Formats: sequence, C-alpha cells, structure tokens
Amino acid sequence: MAVEVTVDAGMPGADAALAGLVEDRVASRIFAHDASLWGEDAAAEAAIRLGWTDVAATAERLIPEIEQLRSELRAAGVDRFVLCGMGGSSLAPAVITRWAGVDLTMIDSTHPDVVRRALAGDLARTAVIVSSKSGGTIETRSHLAAFEDAFRVAGIEPTERVVIVTDPGSPLDSESRAAGRRVFTADPNVGGRFSALTAFGLVPSGLAGADLQRLVADADAVRASVSADSVDNPALRLASAIHAGLPRRFVLAVTENASASWGLGHWIEQLVAESTGKDGQGVLPVALDAEAPEFVDVPASVTVVGLGDEAIDATQIGGRTAPVAVSGTLGAQLLTWEVATAVLGRLMGIDPFNQPDVESAKVAARSALDGDAAGAADEGVELSGASGVRILAAPSGVDITDLVGLVAQLREAARQAGYLSLQAYLDPEGEEAEPLRVLRERLATELAVPVALGWGPSYLHSTGQLHKGGPAAAVFVQLTAQEPVPLPIPGSDLGFDALIAAQARGDRSVLAERGRPVFALACADPAATVRGLTQALSSLD
Repeated sequence: MAVEVTVDAGMPGADAALAGLVEDRVASRIFAHDASLWGEDAAAEAAIRLGWTDVAATAERLIPEIEQLRSELRAAGVDRFVLCGMGGSSLAPAVITRWAGVDLTMIDSTHPDVVRRALAGDLARTAVIVSSKSGGTIETRSHLAAFEDAFRVAGIEPTERVVIVTDPGSPLDSESRAAGRRVFTADPNVGGRFSALTAFGLVPSGLAGADLQRLVADADAVRASVSADSVDNPALRLASAIHAGLPRRFVLAVTENASASWGLGHWIEQLVAESTGKDGQGVLPVALDAEAPEFVDVPASVTVVGLGDEAIDATQIGGRTAPVAVSGTLGAQLLTWEVATAVLGRLMGIDPFNQPDVESAKVAARSALDGDAAGAADEGVELSGASGVRILAAPSGVDITDLVGLVAQLREAARQAGYLSLQAYLDPEGEEAEPLRVLRERLATELAVPVALGWGPSYLHSTGQLHKGGPAAAVFVQLTAQEPVPLPIPGSDLGFDALIAAQARGDRSVLAERGRPVFALACADPAATVRGLTQALSSLD
C-alpha cells in the first residue's frame, strides 16, 4: 500500500533539496526523535512533539477500548455521534468518517445557529465527544456546557453520554474524572495538527463506525518508506517539491481526484499552514474543487497539488495536469503529509511544531469578551445603497461608502497580494453558504489571485496562524452577522452570539496590529450582502 508522489520535471531546485535531505538523513532522524533537526531554538519544542511517528502500538491498545464503548452505546440505543472540537481535534475525524462513509455531526463553530441545530437533534440517540488537547479551549468548553444542560433537561444523565478526549493532566481530564465522565487521554508528545492517528482522530471516528484497524494498518504500511533516507521516499519528494516553489509559489491549490473525495485538503490546510506560517514565511494550502478558477488560469503564487486514492493517477485534475500529485490510501497519506510537513519546516528553517501567533487571537477575543460584558459593542458606519450593512474596519486611509467602492478597493489591493482571505463568522450551513462559494469563485476570477474561504472561528485553529505570522501578502474580508438569534452558554453571563462576535473582533484587531489590510462588514442579512458583493463585482469595468 505505497504512496506515490509525482513531481513535474520543470520544478527547479526540487532535486537538489531532495539530495540534501537524503545526505543529512533527515527522514530516519525524524523517526529517531532527533529534536536537533530544526535548530537550537526549536529543539525544546520538537523534543516533546514527535510522538506521531510511533502511533501503531498505541492504536493497537486504544482501538479495542473504542470498539467496546461503541458496543455499549449502541446497546443503549445511541447511534448519533456529535463531535465538539476545533482544529486538529475536528478536521481529522471529519476526513476519516467521510472516507469510511459513516455519519459524524461536527461542531467547530460558536455560531448560535450551528449549536442550536446540533442541540435540536434526537438527544435520546446522541453521544457527544468533546475533544480538547489543552482542556481549556473556550469553544469546546462552551459546547460541553450546552450539551450537558440539554441532556439534563431531557432527563438524560450527561456522564452516560459525554466522552472526553484530552491530554493527561489537563484541566478537562481531572475535572471529567471527578465528574464521572468517560475519558480517553492522548499522547501529550503529539501536537494537535499531527494527531490524526492518535486518540483525537481515532476515538470520534471509531465511535461513529470507521474501520480503524484498516486506517492504522495503511499508515503503518508506509512507515518504512517515509522513514527511509532515499530519493524514493515520498514524503521527502513531496516536501522538496513544495519548497521548490517558495517563496513565490507559497499557495497550494489542493484538489482531490474523484477516487479520493474525503475532504483531505481541509485537513492539509491546517497541518501545513499552521506548521509553516510564521517568521514571515509560510505555505498556504487552499482546498478547492477541480472546476475552481485557480485551476483554469493558475496565478503566479500557486502550485497545483492533486490527491488520489491508491493506484490512481492524481496528476489529472479536471482535464488539466497537476505539477505535484500524491496518490495513496487515506492512512498512508495522513502519515506521509505529516512527515512531509516536518521536513518542510527544516527546509524553510522554521519550527513546524509551534504556533506563536494563535494565542494572540485568543487573548484579543478574551479582551473583547470583557468589553461585551461591560456593554461595549461594534458600531461601524452604514453603507449607502446596502440596507443593513455596516463597515466595521478598513485599511488606514481607505474611505468606503458602498459595496461597489468596497470591491473596487479590493481589486486595487489585490494587485499587490498573493491571496485574498474571506473570513465568514457565519453559519456554514446557512442561507449565505452557497452565495459565499459563488463570491469566492468570482473574486478568484476577477482579481486573478487565489481566494481562501474560512469559516470563523474554525479557521483560527487552522490557517489563522499563517494569516498573522506568515507572508504579509494577503487582503482580508471579514463578514459577521449583526444580530444572530442569541443562545445562552450555561454557566456563563454571555451567550454564543457574544462569543462569536468577540472572536471576530479579536481576530481583526490582531490582523490590523500586524499591518494586514482588513475590510470588515457587519450584515443584517448576510446572504443578501454576499449577493450584493457579487453584483458589485459585475459592475466594475
């Protein structure tokens, strides 16, 4: 069950980088847990972040426990599983369950409608998995409070339906054991974005019914090839190919062949962007479908990467050729991409295991929450000709009076940008979702730059690190709802509506502090605003 990486011969520098990696024995040293590979400053962090190279033995012990709990829950009539998790705690299970063809309800948002919809499901048939490495993630703690309250109201004992996945010794670990919740602890020597094959990926996926034995076996089957100091090592080849495009081609347009429609590109976004987006450098994967404009006329900042299942030619994407292609089973690809990302960190001279700019948004959000508690609120200026749309932020010196003026400013800013980021603190399944996808494609076509669409606050735990710490080469458009229907957070004075507003405000304040151009709109009717932006694009010469 090999992984095959195909690299176009016209990528200068890839072969030289590959030869250097082999000569320095980088692959075997990663699997020997050599923390010196990323330099002296990164050694302490790397020393406690390489446990993901040895997952098979842990999985062998863990899988029977997961299967036993699944059997117990099924016997109790539970067949609906809800995962509350952010970033690495949610993205890998989403991919694994899609690969397995089983259902898993995901909550990686604080939008009141998202939480309300999950709570409205049949609780008598529901078990909730709450995943947080630190044990203090504000989103998942809020989700936990909401579900425990809902279970009590429904006459269901929460400890019988709540499953915790966290690091040993975390606040959530000790609190949950004292409360009698079921707890799975993960390897603390694995960072969240490298945790796909640990308890964070396996517990939710296995409870939902995924074939974990097959997944782990597929990963273990390529361990020898991705740990080999050889020019045939697929992880070394992949890292070398990506690095060959830097710094100009720092965006990876990632798409899946029909044989591998698992949503793997979204997991790759977090793994690669959060690992590399720092010190003014970074690689930004953008998961797109094969018909996206970025694959028709490839922008100068983009390298196209194709993904396919085992023995499938992933170089052919929508009738076009991808210069970099990765084919293999899901388990094999997960391990290959993890190794390649660690190798890419060495090639770039950065620490792939830290995330120095993630905490800044959390601090700013907490400050904004304190402001909400004190009665502070976003005001902004009403735009003319766009009922119910307020501009909350714009780059210094930019005056915007209507939506046409806004898209004109975006077009001007995009001339110097490597990418544009749409950041929607909205409902991913709401009325605005499809218009946003249409707007994304129109912007990519009209502005001739890659356009990333991130749903807040989920992207804060994924590409958010790169937006703040990576190349200063983006334009940001943030969209929020003016007055979402409130939903209380049990045990808190504030609700999910206040939380998501504070997260949006905190993130745009940090972006502005870093000198990133941010346009922020508060919308009474988000779907209508998005359609208005698309129409405004059409009105430009």
